[in-house]
Amino acid sequence: MTLQMILALGVLIVMLILIMFDIMPFGAPPIFASLLLVVCGTIFGSGWEVKWDVPYAFAGFTNSSVWMIAFFMVVMAAVQKTSLIAKVKEAMSKLVQRGGFKSYVLLVIVVMLGASLAGGGSTGYYVLILSLVATLPYNKELPTSKLMLPLGFATNHPLIPINVALQYGIMVTILQSAGASSDVAMASFSFVTFILSLGFIVASLVGYKLLPDHPIAEATDEQKAASAAEIVTMSKGQETLTVVLFFGTVVCMMLMNVLGNLAYVLPGIAAFVLMLAGVVSWKEFREGIFAPVVLMMAGVIPVANALADSGLTALIGNAVAGAAGGMSPFLIVFLFSILTSTCATFTGSNMGSVYIFAPIAVATCMQLGVSPVAAAAAVTLSGWQGGYMPIDGLPAMIFGMGNYKLSEFWGFTVPMYLIRIAALSLGAVLIFPM
Repeated sequence: MTLQMILALGVLIVMLILIMFDIMPFGAPPIFASLLLVVCGTIFGSGWEVKWDVPYAFAGFTNSSVWMIAFFMVVMAAVQKTSLIAKVKEAMSKLVQRGGFKSYVLLVIVVMLGASLAGGGSTGYYVLILSLVATLPYNKELPTSKLMLPLGFATNHPLIPINVALQYGIMVTILQSAGASSDVAMASFSFVTFILSLGFIVASLVGYKLLPDHPIAEATDEQKAASAAEIVTMSKGQETLTVVLFFGTVVCMMLMNVLGNLAYVLPGIAAFVLMLAGVVSWKEFREGIFAPVVLMMAGVIPVANALADSGLTALIGNAVAGAAGGMSPFLIVFLFSILTSTCATFTGSNMGSVYIFAPIAVATCMQLGVSPVAAAAAVTLSGWQGGYMPIDGLPAMIFGMGNYKLSEFWGFTVPMYLIRIAALSLGAVLIFPM
């Protein structure tokens, strides 16, 4: 390994330690890592072919995909205020009162439809759904203990995956950093997400009989307040404008290959229109475009570039490719998805795990002479598909609010995890042949 490789790896390790142990707020470690690149480049990089200077360290802030997603976060903040979320809540209450397996299936579908609008994995949305389930009365025909686990994880699986801009942008930036072709249609990426969601439905149907029957913990006052805070009254005109701009923006991003640069700036135009219409304030606008997840993306890009430019990614890719030479494309994608999701599960760092393994998966595929798009898509999505340990975020809240024993929790989550990863890997290989 060269000195440049060692320094790139060192900066990556520092960034990951800061992320995994919550030493800095979410979104800050990659920016700090970018600054370290400049320091390393200034002290040791006089003879390097690619200079780690200030423009290099902040290249993420001029990345078109980062700005597209940043403005889309503003549009998403507006969508969270619409009455659509309230309608999801009303539909859930009616189905629970009916009870039975049919109502269970319909509830899973309703929550997945809501996830299509709220965005898969949205913290606000899963807090809303879990808080709602916790306040439902115990019903022997459909116990809330049979709802907390599947409905909690359903918030991470949009049935109509139109809102995939964040994961799509991550995948594109990873492919770009590796020097691979990033001309991938968002619609194709959405199909992979759809197959993943179908896998979750299968897991939910299989796991119904395994779910326990007992009362669960009630929602705390804080959780109830968070649930109520998700619904904000707006005028009919404002709500109509918000919904139209949301769907219009999503369609434009899905037609990126046709619209070119317009697709990157139209979310920004929509965000400004929503601000002018009074749907979002200037404070909400600023918080959207400089959201921690946006800073994370912008800061990680130069670190990923440094790993690639130093030759470290290719070196690791060559080593893994040598070991995986006899494996089928499906197995390669499956193993990298397992590694990524497991790392995310135990560290709580979804995006950090993706940025560790996705470049290696892409480099491995390139060294094997096969298309890396399937691996990039699957590994990116797998970062949010762990959850079989109740350690952080959504799994921890489900475990606590559902009053589950660990054996009960694993009885549903472990089969669900394996089915989802298999469906994800199969979908990626089918949509993006290797």
